[in-house]
Amino acid sequence: MSPIFLLIPVLLPVIGGFSLVFLRIPEEDDRRRNIYLESVTVLTSILVWIALFAVRKERVEIYSFTRGFSIDVGLDGLGCLFAGMVSLMWPLVMLYAFDYMQEEKGKNKFFTFYLMTYGVALGIAFSSNMTTLYAFYEMLTLVTIPLVSFYKDHDSMFAGRKYAAYTIGGAGLGFFAMVITTVYGNAGNFIFGGSLNRGLSSTMLQVVFVVGFFGFGAKAAIFPLYDWLPSASVAPTPVTALLHAVAVVNAGVFAVTRLTWYIYGPELLLGTTAQAVTILTAVFTLVFSAAMALKERHFKRRLAYSTVSNLSYMLFGVLLMTPEGFTGGMLHMLFHGIIKMSLFLCAGAFMHRTGNAYIYEINGVGRKMPVTFIFYTLGGLSLAGVPLFCGFISKWNLVMAGIEADTPWGLTGVAGLIISAFLCAMYTLSVSVRAFFPMQETDRYLERTDVREAGPLMLVPIIVFGIANVVLGIHPQPVVEFIRRIAAGGF
Repeated sequence: MSPIFLLIPVLLPVIGGFSLVFLRIPEEDDRRRNIYLESVTVLTSILVWIALFAVRKERVEIYSFTRGFSIDVGLDGLGCLFAGMVSLMWPLVMLYAFDYMQEEKGKNKFFTFYLMTYGVALGIAFSSNMTTLYAFYEMLTLVTIPLVSFYKDHDSMFAGRKYAAYTIGGAGLGFFAMVITTVYGNAGNFIFGGSLNRGLSSTMLQVVFVVGFFGFGAKAAIFPLYDWLPSASVAPTPVTALLHAVAVVNAGVFAVTRLTWYIYGPELLLGTTAQAVTILTAVFTLVFSAAMALKERHFKRRLAYSTVSNLSYMLFGVLLMTPEGFTGGMLHMLFHGIIKMSLFLCAGAFMHRTGNAYIYEINGVGRKMPVTFIFYTLGGLSLAGVPLFCGFISKWNLVMAGIEADTPWGLTGVAGLIISAFLCAMYTLSVSVRAFFPMQETDRYLERTDVREAGPLMLVPIIVFGIANVVLGIHPQPVVEFIRRIAAGGF
């Protein structure tokens, strides 16, 4: 099957979301809107999986601008991983959003952008050169700004402006890297192991890489460009779950991975100052943000700082520039997405049912919402790196990759990973202790009869992601082998 087919799952949710404006479904007609949205979402996911198995692994040019700057789509192993992850998660979170947004105003506008974001995220996955990746990378910012600022109050509008400033500003740096790597490379095409020629000096190539790292790393919340992510927690939980677990932040990691492994390649970067600067920045970010998470008292902002930390786990693995590091980084991208999706959905269910948002307000709620907080606890154990959960698998691979790299910054990263894991255990599991074992006379929910479990549309995604967390922790081998094939350039 021709790679042209990849345009269908990209365009379907974009057109489907835009068409919601013209369907004129009344705001109160949830049933019609929900059936329409879930149908488009599920159909898109089916088309993605048809593409993953049937589309030829080659690129095709859709439109050429000039001198190698063109819109090309194609499929390779890394694109399959990202597209597969997004396509499995989106239909479940869409179900969650139906229940969460039921009482909100402006649902048609919300779901217009929410559905369009799905298509743009797939466009990033199916991009086969830097120009195409950059175009979809910028579109992702534009379609998610209205979601971040959805509530239109002061905090939401401020968060939306900050998000736009950081990510569009970062994209300006990314534009510089995109132009240079397209002009001095093989038209910016993604080729495993690198596609750059040596038309520039080694120093200039390193400068461009560092600029591109911080530019694309803005969406991956690298220090000092992380502050937008905790602020974006004011958005509705279905938005923050996708922002912090799948679409936006992983797009940043995905772009840095493309730049590192598919444009430059380890041969150009291994042992250079550019590698040292970027990898030490990632290590500092993962420890700093874990400490900030422990300090934070707002439930979703604590999870947001946790996301900042874990994104740099992924970048650390990618920047080690070894197959083992690549494997660990991409495993963590997948497994962290599953874990953090579960944690954010649990946090959203708590906030939605109780009207509370702070850690101290969780005392005793586990007795009223046991399913939600049991699965939250499973996610917390996994994120802390406890064996038999998928988070342990990816963190173990990252630690071993850092040790095997046998470089000063690799060993520094291992120390950072261990410190961050201890902090992670404290800031996640302390929530579970409060939920189930409040101190005497601090149970805020003992006498409340209005607090109960979330509805089935919210619980089903929580349970599914929780089960995936356990299953992939016990039997991760097929996924690990698939990513090892990608890391070896065999797919």
